[in-house]
Amino acid sequence: MPAFFFYFFSALTILAALLVVLNRDAVNSAMCMIVSLAGVAALFVLLQAYFLAVLQIVVYAGAVMVLFLFIIMLLDPKTRRIPVSEMNMVVGLAALVMLALGAFWLARQYPAVADLPQIPELPTSQAPMGYATAAKTFGFGLFTRYLLPFEVAGFLLLAAMVGVIVLSKRTPADSHDDPAKPPRA
Repeated sequence: MPAFFFYFFSALTILAALLVVLNRDAVNSAMCMIVSLAGVAALFVLLQAYFLAVLQIVVYAGAVMVLFLFIIMLLDPKTRRIPVSEMNMVVGLAALVMLALGAFWLARQYPAVADLPQIPELPTSQAPMGYATAAKTFGFGLFTRYLLPFEVAGFLLLAAMVGVIVLSKRTPADSHDDPAKPPRA
């Protein structure tokens, strides 16, 4: 029975991820991304990593996707359509075919994962953070040893959000393009 759930949630995650890329409406793509992230959380539950599953739902499917939806609504993607040229489509399809051929070649080159060399385990004193399932261990490692990367990631997210807001503001020259719309303040 767990194998059925693994295949079901894997297929759901991959299908939703494909719909994120192939969907033309940005809001629908964001909703498909939420389904994909929920599928990843379900896979974490199957691996008995409950803390990671809860973080996946709360942080990514919750907070980050709400931020994405606010940015999508702020940019108003329906007014700005970027034409897709046939050359870009051909190059993208060629890249996809090359990636698929490379994946098939790698699968034929290395047919069994068991034959690959094993990665040696680090002693516990040199390990980045000890394995544990408790939230206390994750929190202690995050706010002691990995505090600087955590703060840098937060600053980069803040800078990206401010950059999107600045780029989405219209200039007075943009408001003359459509006389039906009043200029924004």
